[in-house]
Amino acid sequence: MDWHTLAPKLAPHIVESAHHVEGDGGVGSVRHYNCGSAIPFNVMKKKVEFLDVDKCECRYTLECDGVETSTWSIKMKPTSNGGSVAKVECTSKGVQDNDMMLKAKDSAAEMFKNVEAYLIANPDAYN
Repeated sequence: MDWHTLAPKLAPHIVESAHHVEGDGGVGSVRHYNCGSAIPFNVMKKKVEFLDVDKCECRYTLECDGVETSTWSIKMKPTSNGGSVAKVECTSKGVQDNDMMLKAKDSAAEMFKNVEAYLIANPDAYN
């Protein structure tokens, strides 16, 4: 997904800007994110660890202020109404503040809803 381009457009209060650091978007790729006011971090660095486009599954590691590392596993499943259900698992090391991770989780859920609404409204956006 074109997350680094789409996120700042759909929710700049969550992601102000993002850019590639290395890679082509596949496994091993790294992106840098400048976070908005809704996220309890200033910047994040995201590295893709696993990606299966056909099954809509990915796993990535985040590094951000206040967290040593955070690993997110995401599996998307289509629903009968054209939407999707996301199964998200997150494990974090070195978390200084549990409330910080709850805010991050809430922001991630909001982003999924925003992206889903955009893709439903623009079904040919990525065809």
